[in-house]
Amino acid sequence: MEQNIYLILASFLLLSTIQVFLCDNAVYSVLFLILNFCLSALILLTFKVEFLGLLFIMVYVGAVAVLFLFVIMMIDTKKKK
Repeated sequence: MEQNIYLILASFLLLSTIQVFLCDNAVYSVLFLILNFCLSALILLTFKVEFLGLLFIMVYVGAVAVLFLFVIMMIDTKKKK
């Protein structure tokens, strides 16, 4: 059962990683990056590494990804026609 959960999370992690690079909009790219960090934390939690999983959520999602979103929203990234 745990192997099935791991495979599902790993496939979603791979898809979200691909979407980080393929998105044209920088805000969507950072949102997929946040999803990527959360899925990585869930994979660590399935391996019974709770401290590292919670550290991923607190440090990466809580600080780094929110900082990326703040900077991208402050910069005018509208496409010119």
